[in-house]
Amino acid sequence: MTTPSLWRDLRRFTTARVGLGRVGHAQPTAAHLDFQEAHARARDAVWSALDMPALTAVLGGHVVAVRSQAEDRRAYLLRPDLGRRLHAEDRDALAAKAMPGCVALVVADGLCATGVQAQAPALAAALRERLAADGWVLAPPVVATQARVALGDEIGAALGAAAVVMMIGERPGLSALDSVGIYLTWAPRPGRTDAERNCISNIRPAGLGVQEAARKAAWLLAAARRLGATGVALKDESPNTPALPSS
Repeated sequence: MTTPSLWRDLRRFTTARVGLGRVGHAQPTAAHLDFQEAHARARDAVWSALDMPALTAVLGGHVVAVRSQAEDRRAYLLRPDLGRRLHAEDRDALAAKAMPGCVALVVADGLCATGVQAQAPALAAALRERLAADGWVLAPPVVATQARVALGDEIGAALGAAAVVMMIGERPGLSALDSVGIYLTWAPRPGRTDAERNCISNIRPAGLGVQEAARKAAWLLAAARRLGATGVALKDESPNTPALPSS
């Protein structure tokens, strides 16, 4: 079956599965096999792990490695609650490095370590540059494994941070296996809810660029400092960058 030109044109602007066509009541074989491959890649991404030596080398500085209470990837996937709790030994180690009033930058594997491995170095560098220019005191970068978003609350609390900025791998989709999200929480502590965070998502080459994501994060942190809160209390009113260049 021939794909109409309208769908062919739309595919130039998206990786979404549009205009797949059909054979009888089913998809064409090529579209079905492509879906199966994408699904397998997404499953592999969920089970991926960070290359810690390579990541810490490119992050530079005195990187602090921590882990959640999930002993392995299987426990992490089956027990989300364990991924939100910091290992007791690592909590004590962070408390010894406390920097009251700092901003804690956390790089976490989340649900797509391969995306973090690819995006986090450039993203962390852009964030550090912008936040330092805004006068923030930055704690040494923290790399967290088997981590959920809420793990940042315990990390920030242990460091005495004014705010935590967590870069974490987002759940992989059938067309995006390298997406990273940033979660910002003011006055982090255990028990914070998702309503008390701001999220910047879809950070990847085919989505939101690293520099734009860092700009948004810096604006939100500056606004959080004035307001004393993040989440539903803080609306992102930062200037928008056009999605497409003007002609």
